[in-house]
Amino acid sequence: LLLLLLLQVLASCLWLGHGEVVTSLQSSCPQFFFWQTPPNAALTPPNPAWICQRYGNKYYFATLYDRTLRIPVYSAYLYQPGPGKRPNTWLVEPQLMGQNYPKTMERERTLLNNFKVSLEQLSKSQAILQDYKNLTGLNRGHLNPNGHHGNSSSRRATFTLTNIVPQDVQLNGGAWNNYEQQTMMRMTKACKTTYVVVGAVPGNSYIANGRVNIPSHIWSSACCELDANNMKAWGVIAENNRNVVQLLTLGELEDSLTVLYGRESVSLFHSACPRE
Repeated sequence: LLLLLLLQVLASCLWLGHGEVVTSLQSSCPQFFFWQTPPNAALTPPNPAWICQRYGNKYYFATLYDRTLRIPVYSAYLYQPGPGKRPNTWLVEPQLMGQNYPKTMERERTLLNNFKVSLEQLSKSQAILQDYKNLTGLNRGHLNPNGHHGNSSSRRATFTLTNIVPQDVQLNGGAWNNYEQQTMMRMTKACKTTYVVVGAVPGNSYIANGRVNIPSHIWSSACCELDANNMKAWGVIAENNRNVVQLLTLGELEDSLTVLYGRESVSLFHSACPRE
């Protein structure tokens, strides 16, 4: 009996390690963080979900998701841009409903048709497509953008609603897009590996009858390995109602986020990443 119990515990541990919704990003998909160190607990909301974003049986990035506000707190990934088409299929995260659902992101209709899931059941666990219909002045803003990935599977993986926030239309298509496409390319020219953590500060307003929070700020941070002994880092932040992106040091961004989140001191990367 004891052996059977041990086997059951071992099986559940193995299963958890491969699931999408995990108990720790550090133990399940640490490869997306510099020195395998995720941001500290200062960003963790009261009702969190840690997601190793899995598509087609492979992890592509990591997300801390706020189950209550139905937006991601941050997404973390490696910056590896390449040519490719923008996907147009939106996916959701089945395991936010429970770990007996598929481990890989799926289309809403696949879950409704093949897994006997109701839209109400799905909508209790996360944002759904309906939440983002008929928006005025806002659209679906990626935290981890598809353009920072070099193949079709990794691009598709970014099209999950757990990687999306309601973002100001002008900011998303203007200054933020300019940062993602132009500034990132310029800043990462000499980088061998660039780790990115991009996030959203919760705001005081909502879409979809109070279901999905509209962030007050969108921010991004990067830690770049130039060679074995040299690093550089930077951050940006934007108010989510103005088409302006402010370029900061990593330390300045962490200080700003510490004030905005109002918990403890925010640390986005391992201390080996330069703050100045």
